[in-house]
This record gives sequence, structure tokens and C-alpha cells, in this order.
Amino acid sequence: MRHGRPDGSVPRIAALDQVSLRARIGILAALVAALAVVLVSIAAFVTVRANILETLDANLLQRASAAAQSELADPRQLATIPTEVLGAGDIRLALLLSDGRASSAEGQASAPPLGVDELAVAQGVETSSARTASEDGIQYRVVAVQAGPGQALVIAQRLDSTQQVLTKLGVALPIVGGIGVVLAAFAGFFIARAGLRPVDRLTAATERVAATGELRPIPVEGSDELARLTRSFNDMLGALAASQEQQRRLVADAGHELRTPLTSMRTNLELLAAASRPGAPTLPDSDRAEILEDVQAQVAELSTLVGDLVELARDDVPLVVHEPLELTDVVLRALERARRRAGDVEFVPMLVPWTLVGDSTALERAVLNLLDNAAKWSPPGGRVRVQMRPLDEWWILLEVADAGPGIAEEDLPRVFDRFYRAATSRTMPGSGLGLAIVRQVAVRHGGAVWAGRAPEGGALLAVRLPGRQPRF
Repeated sequence: MRHGRPDGSVPRIAALDQVSLRARIGILAALVAALAVVLVSIAAFVTVRANILETLDANLLQRASAAAQSELADPRQLATIPTEVLGAGDIRLALLLSDGRASSAEGQASAPPLGVDELAVAQGVETSSARTASEDGIQYRVVAVQAGPGQALVIAQRLDSTQQVLTKLGVALPIVGGIGVVLAAFAGFFIARAGLRPVDRLTAATERVAATGELRPIPVEGSDELARLTRSFNDMLGALAASQEQQRRLVADAGHELRTPLTSMRTNLELLAAASRPGAPTLPDSDRAEILEDVQAQVAELSTLVGDLVELARDDVPLVVHEPLELTDVVLRALERARRRAGDVEFVPMLVPWTLVGDSTALERAVLNLLDNAAKWSPPGGRVRVQMRPLDEWWILLEVADAGPGIAEEDLPRVFDRFYRAATSRTMPGSGLGLAIVRQVAVRHGGAVWAGRAPEGGALLAVRLPGRQPRF
């Protein structure tokens, strides 16, 4: 008895693991064909045999009925029939009485096999009978019909010719079936080869990607399941290519942004080291303090840049628990932090209650980036409007508008790109990643961002987020 594994799964046959999928399909087709051949052969043999015997029985019964109504029903006339006449037709003939006595043509040498079936006909229990009997290793088909009161006429015919037909049929059916099984195996193999050609292309593509790193799409033909699989694979290749291009651009942009502060730091440190060597000109204290202050500023800028790069370089969503939170509380905490470092810039909040499910830390950082960007561009004593406007029952818009110079039309589509800086902002502090983080946080929460011109004359940065107003 075959047992399964403890986990309920059926153990695999090790030999099948070494067989290709084409061969498996060919073997499966051959097995199915073999099963069909066996069933059809058995059904055909049984049906043909039954039809032959039925035809033979009908012929014998007709002949027996005709003989029973003739003078052969008289034992004296039956005994006068030469055995050679009956032997030429492989026929045996007998008249059976109800007491079991029987008379046949010229003695018992030509008597057919007799049994209870024939005796039942002679006694009137049955009107006729038909059966296969064997005598001296020879098979006969025996029929009996009533031939008057208390007697039955019995005719038996040898089945040699019938057995030869059935034997030939029994040999021919397996031969034809075997040929069909072989043809089915070859057909299954070639059909599998043609059907698995797209799979071969996918396999070759994956091997090419693993060996060369090339992400070329695969040509798609048809609209079946394999074509859908190929399209999905092409989509995956496209996404992977886009991810690689994004990583390449991130590394290139990060290298470019890191080069400037690192060069400045190296220059300042080399100047301090040169001034500390014996015999070198003394560096004034004011210049030394200025250099140290510049180094500290560069270190702070590098720290901010590295932190922003780490945040943006993660392709996966941070492993944090998203929980229901009040967006108003998030904005108020960000406002408190922004006021401490915004100088004399005034923030004017116009908030409404709004509940959503998300990461409060990420949302607070995104809002703080918006506020810091508005404060950086606002003139001294300027006002920054921070407004929450419900768009409908399920969406809210958070707007941050300043009174600065605004954003040029050609820069609007790219202000949320990584490391993008407008021509007017290249000399100002910042990593160029703050607004990119805002977009990343918004997208992770199912929202969107865009930029425009505010009614106050400056820039308008907006974030759309899902959620709903709480019901009290």
C-alpha cells in the first residue's frame, strides 16, 4: 500500500523528475490512447461476438423450427438421414423426449450435446433454448425447439469458423490499437513541442537576463494563455528595466550632489591641515572660524542628503503599522516644528477634522518638507497658508501656498523629481529631495501631488489623500 507524506502530499516519483515536459506529455498521450484502445477493443470484441452468436442462433432456431414441422420430427425418419449429410454442414441433429431418451441420425455418433436446457424444452417448460457446449474439445452452438408434445428437436453446429473469426479479430484489435498508441505518443510529443515553444522562448529569455542582464522584451504571438504569460513576463521585464534605470539615475544624481559638498569639505580640511604644519603661515582666527563653520554646514548638508537618499532609495514600503490617525494632528505637529526654524515667516493654518489610515511619521515628514520649502521661498515677514479642503466624502486636499516668487511654468512638471532644482534655486541650501519625499509618501498612501501658482502670488503645492471626516 502506498502511503503519503505526513503533510498529506503525495511523494514524487524520482524517475519522472528526469523526464522532460515534452516526454511527459507524450507518455500521457500514449497512456490515454492505450486506455482508450483497451476499452474500445474490449467493447468491439464483446459486441462482435454477441452479434455473431445472435445471428448464428437465429439461423439455427429458424432451421430447427422448420425441421420440427417436417417429417424429421418422427424418430424413424430422423434415423434414415446419413451422417455424411449432416457432417458436411458441421451439423448434429437429435430428437429428445421428455423422459430424457434421445434418437439421432444413424445412432449416437451424430448426437448433439444434450443437457438440462434441451430437456426443459422437451418437457414444455421452455419454448426454445440456445447455449454453447463443449464435447471432446470441440465447441458447439446448441439450440432446441419444441417438436410436438413431450419432445424437442435439437440442432448443434460446430463453432470452428466462428472461433477463427473471433481469434483474428482478437489479434487485429491489439495490433491496430498498438499502432494507435505509438501514433498518439508521437502526436503528443510534437504537439507538446509546438505548444511549449513560447515556454522555450521564456526560458531562453530568463537565461539571457541571468547571463547578460539584458532586458529585451519577447515577441508575442496569439492571444492564448501562453501569450498572456509572455505579455506578463514582458511587463515584468519593463518594470525591472525601469527600476534599473531609476537606480542608475539615483546613483548618478546622488554622486553629482555629493561631489560638491565633499569637494568643499576636502578643500577646507586640507587648508586647516596645511595651516597646522610647522613653519606654515598662521591662519587668522576669523578665517579658521569661518572654515570650521563652513565644514559644519557641509556636514549637516551631507547628513540631510544621506538621510533623504536612504529614504528614497528603498523600493519597498517601510515595515510600519498603518493605523487610523487624525491628519489635523499630523499637520499641527509639523507646524510646530516648522515655526521653530522658519524665522519671522508666519504660518496661517486652516484645518478641518480628517481621519485616514497611514504612517503618521512619514506623513509628518512630508508635511514638514512642504512647510520648509514654503518658508525658504517666502520673503521676510511673509505668510504661508496651510489649508485642508475636503474634495468630497472620501478625499481631502492639503494646500501649502507661499508669497514668494512662485514656480516657473517650465519647472512645474518637475518640481517633485529627485534632485531637480530650478535655475533660481541652485544657489540655495537643500538636497533637492524634499519634494520627492513628499510625492513618495503621498503615493504610498494612495494619494497624489501637484504644483501650481497660488492666489497669493507664490507657489502652491498640494497633496491629495484618501480618508473621511469623522462623525461625532
